[in-house]
Formats: sequence, C-alpha cells, structure tokens
Amino acid sequence: MKKNLLFILFTYIVWCSSLNAQVVYQDISRESIYQLLDELANDKVIEINSVVKPYSRKFIYEQLLLAKKDNSLSKRQMQEVDFFLSDYSIGFSSRLPQSKPDIDLIKKPEVAMSLSPVGIHYHKDDFTFSIRPLWGVKYFTKREQRIFHRWGGLDAFATIGEHWGFYSSLRDNNLSELFIQTDHFNLYQGGVYKVWKNKSGGYGGDFSEARGGVTYSNKWGSIGIVKDYLEWGDNYHGSNILSAKAPSFAQLKIHLKPVSWFEFNYSHASLISQVVDSSRSYFNHYPAGSIYRPVFRPKFMAANMFTLKPFKGLSFSFGNSIVYSDKNFQLAYLIPVMFFKSIDHTINANIDNENSQLFFNLSSRQIKHIHLYASLFVDEFKISRISKDDEHNFWSEKIGVRISNLGLKNYSLTFEFTKTMPIVYQHRVPSLTFASNRFSLGHFLGQNSRDFYFEATAKPVRGLYLKAYYVWSQHGEDYSYILDSNLTRRPFMEKVMWEEKTMAFSARYEVLNNVFVYAEYRLSDIHGDSSSVERHTAGFFRGKNNIVSFGFNMGF
Repeated sequence: MKKNLLFILFTYIVWCSSLNAQVVYQDISRESIYQLLDELANDKVIEINSVVKPYSRKFIYEQLLLAKKDNSLSKRQMQEVDFFLSDYSIGFSSRLPQSKPDIDLIKKPEVAMSLSPVGIHYHKDDFTFSIRPLWGVKYFTKREQRIFHRWGGLDAFATIGEHWGFYSSLRDNNLSELFIQTDHFNLYQGGVYKVWKNKSGGYGGDFSEARGGVTYSNKWGSIGIVKDYLEWGDNYHGSNILSAKAPSFAQLKIHLKPVSWFEFNYSHASLISQVVDSSRSYFNHYPAGSIYRPVFRPKFMAANMFTLKPFKGLSFSFGNSIVYSDKNFQLAYLIPVMFFKSIDHTINANIDNENSQLFFNLSSRQIKHIHLYASLFVDEFKISRISKDDEHNFWSEKIGVRISNLGLKNYSLTFEFTKTMPIVYQHRVPSLTFASNRFSLGHFLGQNSRDFYFEATAKPVRGLYLKAYYVWSQHGEDYSYILDSNLTRRPFMEKVMWEEKTMAFSARYEVLNNVFVYAEYRLSDIHGDSSSVERHTAGFFRGKNNIVSFGFNMGF
C-alpha cells in the first residue's frame, strides 16, 4: 500500500510539472489576515473560496497584490494591505508592486534579509527561509480567581525552486486549569494532556501541538503530505462540517483549480481513535515487573469537496467523507473524486458499514458588502423519514449573514444560527465516530444543540480590532447511538441540559506583524443540569460570571 501511495504522488508530480509557485499553509489561528481577506471579498475587491481553510501564503500574497491595485480601498484597508505584504511578500519580493511596501530590507549582493516581521528571513535566488518565535500568555480573572494559558515554540517555512514548499511549527502549551477538553463546549483547539495538580486542588496540564508539511505545486494545483487543521464550511462561529477543534492530524492533501469556475479539495487523513485494540496490545516484561503496552485501532478519513462558481460572487460546494477503521489504507479511498459510501458497500459487503457523511455549502457575495451563506451536514439520511412526523434524519444546518462597510466604513455585523439534530457526529462503533483524539470533527456543541451568534466589529485604524458579541447556546440530552426502534425518534431539545448566554466586548491590536495585545470583558451565564454542566464546562466558567481576560502573543 505504501508503494501505491508513493506511485500516486510521483505520477501527480511528473504530470503537473509546470510553472509557479510554492505552497505553505497559513495557520488559521492568525485571524487578522483571514478577517481582512473576508472583508475584501465582501467588498468585491477580491474573490475567495472561504468554504475551505487554511489558505496558502501564496494565495494570500496574490490576493493582497490584487487588492493593492484597487482604488476603492479605504485608507485603513490600504494600510492593512501594505502591512501584511511586508510578511507575505517574503519569497516573492521580485514581484512586489512599484509602490514601496511597509518592509525594511537590508540589501546585500544577491541576498535580502528582512527584519520585519519578528524573526529571521532569508531569500536568495530560488531559496527562501523564515523562522519566527512563538510565545504568548492569556489570563482569565474573576473576583479573586485566575487561570492562564501559556505557550511557546517556533514556526518556520522554506521554499525551494518554483514548486516545493516546506513548513514546520511546534507550540508547547501550559494550562493552569484543563478548560480545553474533549467534551467542553468552546472554540479552543484541543490537545492531549500531561496532567498535573494545581495549587487550588484541581488539575492543570501541558500539551504540544506540531504542524507542518511538504508540498509540491504548479500553476493550478498542489499536493502535499501535511499535519495540519482542516476547516470546511463557511462560518464565523464554528463550522458544522469540518471544524478545527480536534488536534491537527496527518493527511494527504490535494487542491486543484484548473479553471476560474471550478475548484476541488481532497484529504485522506490518519485520525487517532484512542480505542484500544486488545488483540494487538501486549505486555513488556522486565525484572521489576511487567508493563502493559496498549495499541490503538487504526482510524482514517477520506473527504472531498467540489466547488462550482456559476456566477461571480456565488459558489456552491458539495462533497462527502468517510471515516473507516479496523483496517489499513484502502486504495479505493485514495481516489479523490469518488462517492465513498458506495465504495463502502462493496468493501464491507454484508457486514457493518463504515461511517459516511454528505455535506453542502452555499456562499453568496453577489451583493456588494454582504456575505450570505448556508451549510448542511448530513450524517444519515433516508427519504422515507421525511414524511414521518415522529422520525428524523441525522443532519446539522447553519445559516448566516455578514454585512461589511455598507453605508459606513470600517465595521461589520454578523448573525449566525446553527442547529444540529440528535445522534449527529455519533456512531455505534467507537472507532468510527466523527472525531480524532475524541475531539469532534464537527460543530463544537455536538449533537442535539442550537446556537445563535450575533457580532458587531469595528476597525477604526490599522491593526485595531474591536468586537462586541452575544452568544445564546443550548444543548439537549447526550444520546447514545443504540440500535433500537427509537433511534430515529430521539426528540430534539426535549429538555435543555446545558445553556450559555454570554455578552462580551474585546479589543485586539496587532502592534507588529505576528505581535498582538488583546483584552476582553465577558458577562456569562452557563447553567443547566449539574452533570451536563460539569461535563461540558470547566469549573472556572460555570454559573454567572464577570470575566476579564487579557494577554500578549508573538506568533500563534
């Protein structure tokens, strides 16, 4: 199977060897650049396919160059474009626009070394290298209590020639309280902890997160083996198709855009089941005793997304995925354009099937300054259930709208609603759940839930981002996927077991490229059934609270 995979990679590289340029993926945690690109797309300055993230540095650079040529930009937008060009032009300096960007270069014969952003950046001929520090701290305080999240590490990327890109990022995290766990309802990216006891008698933990990859690209596509996050589905408050909640995972990733009206994305991922395979586990015997060595069951996911753009500003995306386990790579799932559920019926004929999904996304930026979007995730579907009042299919829907700079510059308004039916993202076989490291790959509230999100933002000057938002989230019973006659009759939100109402005000300022300071004041009320609140919320955030958070970070 490894030989087959290497043959596919080699064939693709030979087949598509034509010009331009290297792909290095930008961490989705750098919200400021993603927010700017979204704003420019809403203003019809550029066009983006926001259903699939992360974007590559090459793509971001090209969009910034296009925006710089547009005379309709406000003063603040132009300053932000120049500001980000000082970062994303690294490695592309020969193609910078004639107007001077906001970047300081020390010139040497055939060598340019940039001192901005913070880090070491080298470019000569067909080789570019950049290394940047990662460091940050965020404190949460209420009354006399305080918890923190600290992190540090390094982020680096390199490009060689016209086709090859490499990137690597390592971030070590330290939390004084475990407020990012598998069942917690928040948008923080998860991790696998080394747990220790804190001063208050509770538990803190450490975890590391490594991202990176190697990619090969040409004018209209790229292929790579990367370990990174995937976020599929338009959203401003958590995707319901593929979210970035779970720790990053290794994947074969393909992106193709042969024409302006069609785009294709594919991922074949190696997930982490954390389900022990007792037949492969064993004991190591030593003079002092025996140590049990558990071995996890293998778990994989294949997913594709087709995007059609029939009109400028309108895109319709559809795709499917399958989570499979208890076997090695299946060659059929390495065919990117397939309908995986049909393949599953052949591979697993007359036995229990794998876990397959369908999804759809509609995004419209046809009206200037307005982004309308909707997404549908279908976990299990039968036509016969549609006409029955007492049965339902397993699906999750999201609708939303963002208004940017309409009538008044430098602001945006957002409304988003998400509803997820019972049993969605679940499976009767533990190794086939829609999860990795037991973190859901879907919406952060999971099954049997709904979420209302309102947001107002302002960007009065370059780098300053002000936001006010309101969240009203509800979660019902946590149903188990038990095969019985009532499986499709589990009632939606028959009883609210967990509820959050939060209003918050925040400010963030990007002092230099990759250097941020920020603060937030949050009034929150998280309540409900005691066992559900305890399961889904860290102790610090339970109940009614006035919480002030603030911090600093360099990198992401």
